[in-house]
Amino acid sequence: MEQLISSLSNIVWGPPVLVLLIGTGLFLTIRLKGLQFTKLPYALKLAFSKHQDNNSAGDISHFQALMTALAATVGTGNIVGVATAVVIGGPGAMVWMWMSAIVGMATKYGEAILAVKYRVTDEKGMMAGGPMYYIEKGLKARWLGLLFAFFAVVASFGIGSGVQTNSIATSLLSTFSVPTWITAIVLVVVSALVILGGIKIIGKVVGIFVPFMIVFYVAISLVIIVMNYELVPGAFVIIWNGAFSPQAFAGGMAGAAIRYGVARGVFSNEAGLGSAPIAAAAAISDHPGRQALVSMTSVFLDTIVVCSMTGIILVMGGQYDGGLKGAMLTMATFKQLAGWIGPYVVTIGLFLFAYSTVLGWAYYGERCIYYLAGQKAIMPYRIVYILVAGLGAIATNLDMVWNISDVFNGLMAIPNLIGLLGLSAVIIKETKDFNEIYKAERLAKKEKK
Repeated sequence: MEQLISSLSNIVWGPPVLVLLIGTGLFLTIRLKGLQFTKLPYALKLAFSKHQDNNSAGDISHFQALMTALAATVGTGNIVGVATAVVIGGPGAMVWMWMSAIVGMATKYGEAILAVKYRVTDEKGMMAGGPMYYIEKGLKARWLGLLFAFFAVVASFGIGSGVQTNSIATSLLSTFSVPTWITAIVLVVVSALVILGGIKIIGKVVGIFVPFMIVFYVAISLVIIVMNYELVPGAFVIIWNGAFSPQAFAGGMAGAAIRYGVARGVFSNEAGLGSAPIAAAAAISDHPGRQALVSMTSVFLDTIVVCSMTGIILVMGGQYDGGLKGAMLTMATFKQLAGWIGPYVVTIGLFLFAYSTVLGWAYYGERCIYYLAGQKAIMPYRIVYILVAGLGAIATNLDMVWNISDVFNGLMAIPNLIGLLGLSAVIIKETKDFNEIYKAERLAKKEKK
């Protein structure tokens, strides 16, 4: 059975799907005329503005929607996934991780613009949106929307809940000797307090929690990099050579760098998988294009900023070919470059990243179960999700669960990408409409001055 699941995972995350993911991003980048470059400063300003839209339709602010998406995307992949990419694909994998992020920003923009455009209001007046809705309403293919929702619900219990809490429990046990059953109880209680309250409570919590965890990890990583500044130039040379040198191509490492860099990049930022637009659909926004720009920044922050911190430090340490893997490699490297405090930083980072993923994916799964079974299924789903989080913390082996959820997480991409490509004309039209609004707003500001 394990061999079958592993084979399925290799197929789902194999070259054809990765090419489709990157190809969709490139296609949208060209159609949108490099919008992720020209509009990124405005998008960041919009996301972090103190003056958030409170008058338009929606449940949470631009900022809270972004933080909910980041809560789900900035997870163990930013520490463990990056380490895996560097070990298997070599340091050159970092370049391709960055490349996947650049085109992934266009993909994430397209997902969000469709999510807001085709969102609906449920019986309780809450927003519901995401790939299942734009596939059904835009492509008129409800069966494909049902497939996406089913894949997402299954994935949520593994990649969103059990696997994440297991990472938390094992890291706390190894670093601080905290028994797994204590971690399980605490996680169940604190998760229930947030998740049972729905998206408005989740949005408020992650609006405080996520910025803190990102600033914490990035700030300490930057300190480590500055402390060891003499290693930085050499690290970038190694990364570049690993991606493009003739030796890398001759030895077959360039191919591995591309595959694992792209795969881990997508796995981390989730561009094209269809999860983040579910959060985008809940945002208070006067136009789909405005929230789409905000959503686009999550890829930049997740991969270009957070993943880069881990990757650069790993290459600086040079332990990636010494037999260590995953979190152990990251801990060893941080200890090498920062002393005794290094492993504690990684453990705390893992805890924060993993727990944020639990919260973000709780909302994704909730909206998908609502699409499949209606309002009556939401509370049972929340309870089961929380219980799975607790069970995951005390489990001794979740390899099978991880592999299954990994497969279903990848399967989400197929209906979502079909939706994006099939509705690309809608993305372009909505973008043109918003560009007119954007120009008018800039002109009005100039006239006021």
